[in-house]
Amino acid sequence: MPFEPPPSTWSLTEVTATWRASTPPTTSSRWGRPDAGTLLQAYRCGLFPMPSGEPGDPPMWFLPVRRGVLPLDHLKVSRSLRRSARTMEIRVNTAFSEVVAACGDPRRPHAWIDADIVDAYTELHEMGWAHSVEAWRDGELVGGLYGVAINGLFAGESMFHRATDASKVALMGLVDLMRDRYADTRLLDVQWSTDHLASLGVVEVSRETYAVRLAAALRLPLPAAFDDGEPSGPTLRLVVS
Repeated sequence: MPFEPPPSTWSLTEVTATWRASTPPTTSSRWGRPDAGTLLQAYRCGLFPMPSGEPGDPPMWFLPVRRGVLPLDHLKVSRSLRRSARTMEIRVNTAFSEVVAACGDPRRPHAWIDADIVDAYTELHEMGWAHSVEAWRDGELVGGLYGVAINGLFAGESMFHRATDASKVALMGLVDLMRDRYADTRLLDVQWSTDHLASLGVVEVSRETYAVRLAAALRLPLPAAFDDGEPSGPTLRLVVS
């Protein structure tokens, strides 16, 4: 089971209640560094961090009016993606640091993952909250994603690929890991919808709908793959067919 970090020094519940009553397309603010306790409280309130754009500044915390989520029964898998999936193996938490480093490669367009983000999510991983879902081919890590699992919520943060479709295969693996008897209530949050994500089945929901779905998801148990008691070691190997 994950264990709780020291609580955040920020009280985000009242802030998010006020923001939910506002109408701007995106509401954001700055609150200090993204320590583990603040991150967990933020996700439980519906917030997520992103860079402010100023090197060395604390991140911005966002609560969008329109939120991107992937219903577990909406994932769109093309024939070519299925072919790619047959050549790869899905693993969980066997290369968390490498996945985060690949997602944060400064050569990537719009790279935003800095040392503070790496440290905060690595701490969450060591506590059992942050997880990597990895696509491997012939013993080589070729793609993956990472995010935070809190009860029935998986908040996806970033993904990368070194081989065609590898990040999509990792997403397929994540969806499979979340499909259990609670699948209809689990919440896979991708923060924003883009044309690329929409092509995979991501939809937008209102801030109000997200809050209702989040509350329901937080009452669920963790998916088995993220609740093995060994957050820093291998948890599951799943061949996607």
